[in-house]
Amino acid sequence: METTKQLLKTTYKYVAVLYLFSMAVSVFWVEDYVPFIIGLTFGVVISVVNFFELARTVHQSVMLHPKKAHSYAIRHYFIRFLINAVVIFISIKAPYINIFGTIIGLLLIKFVIYFANLFNDKEYFKNIIRRKEGE
Repeated sequence: METTKQLLKTTYKYVAVLYLFSMAVSVFWVEDYVPFIIGLTFGVVISVVNFFELARTVHQSVMLHPKKAHSYAIRHYFIRFLINAVVIFISIKAPYINIFGTIIGLLLIKFVIYFANLFNDKEYFKNIIRRKEGE
């Protein structure tokens, strides 16, 4: 569980940095930036809560009998899915929340995970740069 806590902590730090960067960019890029920032904040908060819930679900599932773990994991997956659907629905209906900001906020944690793992593997880059003529 300690490794999971460290992973969550590191991921949350990167999300916070990317969130602040996205807010700063949106001030210059988006015409009406206040609804965009509200949507971005809304999406990031829900995304972080969903990621924490995912970690908790995985931890609990490992301790259960396989059949119970399967149903437990599926049940929590659909709960997270429903939460995302409600968040997107609210951001569509509320005039003070920008839907694009919300979607970017929901995807921000996924970008962090993808890029953290992509840039973490140095062998991946060596294989890309290595020339193929010698083979």
